[in-house]
Amino acid sequence: MEARKRYEEWLKNMSQRSPLYQDLIQIDENDSEDIEDRFYQYLSFGTAGLRGKIGAGTNRMNFYMVGKATQGIANFIKKHGQEAMDRGVVIAHDPRHFSKEFSQFAAGIFAAAGIKAYIFPDLRPTPELAYMILKLHTISGINITASHNPKNYNGYKAYWEDGCQVSSKIADGMLEEIEKVDLWADINYMPLQLALEEGKVIVLGDEYDRDYLYHIESLAIHEGDELDLDIPLVYTPLNGCGAIPFARMMEDRGFTNWHIVEEQREPDPDFTTVGYPNPEDPKAFRLSEELGRKVGAELLMATDPDADRFAIELKDDEGNYIPLNGNQTGYLLVNYILEGHKDAGTLPEKGAMIKSIVTSTMSTEMAKAYGVEMFETLTGFKNICGRIPSLQKEGYTCLFGYEESVGYAASPLIRDKDGISAGMLVAEAAAYYRKQGKTLWNVLQELYQKYGYWAEDEPNLILEGIAGAQRISRMMTYVRNHLPQEVAGARVTKIIDYREGFEDIPPSNVLRFFLDNDSWFAIRPSGTEPKIKFYFYTRQDSAEKAKEVNAAIKADIMEMINAVE
Repeated sequence: MEARKRYEEWLKNMSQRSPLYQDLIQIDENDSEDIEDRFYQYLSFGTAGLRGKIGAGTNRMNFYMVGKATQGIANFIKKHGQEAMDRGVVIAHDPRHFSKEFSQFAAGIFAAAGIKAYIFPDLRPTPELAYMILKLHTISGINITASHNPKNYNGYKAYWEDGCQVSSKIADGMLEEIEKVDLWADINYMPLQLALEEGKVIVLGDEYDRDYLYHIESLAIHEGDELDLDIPLVYTPLNGCGAIPFARMMEDRGFTNWHIVEEQREPDPDFTTVGYPNPEDPKAFRLSEELGRKVGAELLMATDPDADRFAIELKDDEGNYIPLNGNQTGYLLVNYILEGHKDAGTLPEKGAMIKSIVTSTMSTEMAKAYGVEMFETLTGFKNICGRIPSLQKEGYTCLFGYEESVGYAASPLIRDKDGISAGMLVAEAAAYYRKQGKTLWNVLQELYQKYGYWAEDEPNLILEGIAGAQRISRMMTYVRNHLPQEVAGARVTKIIDYREGFEDIPPSNVLRFFLDNDSWFAIRPSGTEPKIKFYFYTRQDSAEKAKEVNAAIKADIMEMINAVE
């Protein structure tokens, strides 16, 4: 009944000329399922802010929900006083439908509230926004993006003055103000042109783009004659916003034989060439593989639409392109950074790396081998990068942060995952090892020989709508009520339920199981997508055995989960 009440309220209050009104009247009044899905809840902050399908409704991304969120955040900032308002907010957007319009609308709301707003002249990568928060010393940041989601989605990421996505404490304060905002009476907007003329909205110039790239390039571990800069490489931005910064970075670093997938160079909100623009999905590399075979590329690289996620494919010893998962790319980066610092004599006395609780523990052992401590957090870079300030206060030097979902943070001043800096370091590593007569594929096999052969598998179930959310909830309840004591013949030796928190990790709806055969797995509903995710890890003395054991564990658990109606 609450959903239908909201539906009728929207029809009553909206202008009949609005495209959103037309969207609503196309719904048959008897289509209670569609009405329920659109209005049963307000979009809420998950792992990375708001995210949902574009359209009319409280459970959709549209000008009303962007306005409600922005007005609430503006009111929250005003409670922090004039100094916070003067520091202002920096706003960015990706190439999706309505991203630019939503970002300009948000800027007008902040301007009307007396809060300075910085905007970019066009789309920019998510990590550049994160960097600018610290660079400009703003109180907050907003990014309009749905990251790697399908074309019919958009989203809204909120950041705070530490350069990180908002912590739970800040998010709660924002939400308290957002919930007070009346959609039809409380949203105040200043036309963008007027706000620009009055200096309440400021457009950032090219010098800020250069500063972001200079900072990334300062992360280089090896340079000049240490690298084979003629190494053949391929990169695709998947029709997102990575093309220009990635190209400038590669040119600055002196790479002479890299190639971009032309069909995917320009931004395209429909992602026509790729469909699902997630570099985690090997299908996203189809055009990259075609170009790679033409130019003999050793390494294929891709970023997602807002250039925060980064994934690769490597040419193996038989000449086939092999997609690496986020853990495997993480192994290469962790090794390259640690090895580089050790060789240069720059390993800090108190070095730290950070990973999520569902990311492989092979990297924990790698860090330990170099005398560096690996810290664990909940998923999401608001948690991974959110640990940086407290670790720095404890005297640690933060060298790297990452998680298995192809996100990597190489700089403590860019407090979100950054596909541009990750791409630079991977390309640099490939050029460095090539100079030594090795490929990244060779290096990965050497790491397995040293630390054991690990198998990783990360399946998920997509369950959309209210029925899907309810089934995911039943799945988690079932597992908690029937905790497995044995899986695929291996005994469960330890169970961590993060629902009430664990050690210094705050509460979250995650279960983690450790087995007596050097395996572990975790179960976690997504905070931003209609998914329940699974993570399976096994270490054995051969790659074949690791895959076999891991597959058996996965089969047992997925059979149990799929039986929950």
